[in-house]
Amino acid sequence: MKVMKISILIAIAALLWACGGAVEDKSTTEEKDATEKFNDLADEEGFAESHDEPLELDVDALGEMSKVAMGESEAANIYSINKEGSNNYLLVFHEWWGLNNHIIAEADELYKKLGNVNVIAVDLYDGEVATDRERAGELMQGADSERCNSIIAEVLNGLPEGASVGTIGWCFGGGWSLKAALAGGEKTDACVMYYGMPVEDVEVLKTLNSDVLFIFAEQDQWINQEMADKFKSNMDQAGKEITVMAFDADHAFANPSSEKYIEKAAQEANAAAIEYLKANLK
Repeated sequence: MKVMKISILIAIAALLWACGGAVEDKSTTEEKDATEKFNDLADEEGFAESHDEPLELDVDALGEMSKVAMGESEAANIYSINKEGSNNYLLVFHEWWGLNNHIIAEADELYKKLGNVNVIAVDLYDGEVATDRERAGELMQGADSERCNSIIAEVLNGLPEGASVGTIGWCFGGGWSLKAALAGGEKTDACVMYYGMPVEDVEVLKTLNSDVLFIFAEQDQWINQEMADKFKSNMDQAGKEITVMAFDADHAFANPSSEKYIEKAAQEANAAAIEYLKANLK
């Protein structure tokens, strides 16, 4: 009888341990935010290879690099183009390569096309720029979320009272575009995401002050139709508007420094983004 009781107790203990282990694993997964989930993709087979290494690009920049004070921490970098008399601000977030010449060129084009907007490209890699996939993966996974959030907070805090803020980003920066829009609170009037990882928490999405333009590629294995549908469902539950645009292309199709660049699709997506930003920034 004693042997049977001990066996039963051992079996129960094993079952509880297994259940506890399963719950712990689920909790660990749920604790990861959208940025961390996207960063994990660098370890997935085929993800790095889906990014063509950036082509060299020379730019005659319209703006300039400067520093943002970060209290006792190291100052952050931004590239900015100022429009005198405008209280509209567009925050631009780079891909996993970093704040390279391609992003500077994109910031310049956005400035020219939008007209009455100050453009700020935010460096979340603290000056580091990758030219190959391996280094890009290292930088993306090494980007500290707390540091990135602090940089965005300081940039937002430095904007004048009554500023109207829009955000835009691609890939790694697509997810940060949404997080910056959330951080902007009542200042935020627009958010554009190119193939970035969405925030899933409906309660968090309820705090978003703007709608979202979400752009993705149908051939993208990761930021795909299933994810777009889930994002739309979550936004609907949060009572927020979202416009989803899908293109017959692959990840990074809007990047002219990539061999996956599809000019027609990129032009259509960019035109939609410009129209959306013009309509929503005050």
